Amino acid sequence: MSAQDSAYREAAVLILFYEREASLCFPLTLRSEGTRNHRGQISLPGGAREPGESLRETALRETREEIGVDPSLVELLGALSPLDVPVSAFHIQPFVGCCSVAPRFVLERGEVARIFEVPLAALLEADAARIETRVLGGQNARVPYYLFDGQKVWGATAMILAELRELLLGRSPLPAPQ
Repeated sequence: MSAQDSAYREAAVLILFYEREASLCFPLTLRSEGTRNHRGQISLPGGAREPGESLRETALRETREEIGVDPSLVELLGALSPLDVPVSAFHIQPFVGCCSVAPRFVLERGEVARIFEVPLAALLEADAARIETRVLGGQNARVPYYLFDGQKVWGATAMILAELRELLLGRSPLPAPQ
């Protein structure tokens, strides 16, 4: 299935880099219990595309709505590989951007229960990726995840971060321009 399948909605997320206390960081959010999809999970800022907007505009708008970052402060650097999430029927386009100044976050409490900042160095550590066994669809499955600030980051967010990690470590070619 893909975005061409009418059952999937297009969405975009943003990995936003900025410097905080001499470390390059990016924010992750803990989704509030009041959200329709993925409640209580860790995610990148983002959400569904609205009519008439590009996916780039979606990523910037959702980042502003969820964590209060002014889109005029964000320089989009590129996109990662799109990803289908069957459980919520989203076709997600991840973007990478940066801010020249550390943003002041303002949370939309209806969507975001908490924000935490992850140093890029933590993602690049040799033992950053971990594996656990979970029951999915009645079957035991080995599921990769990252552990940042005591929070397990798995699923689509972990897959997006894994691609970014491989690119930054030079173990994967850059995606083709879009």
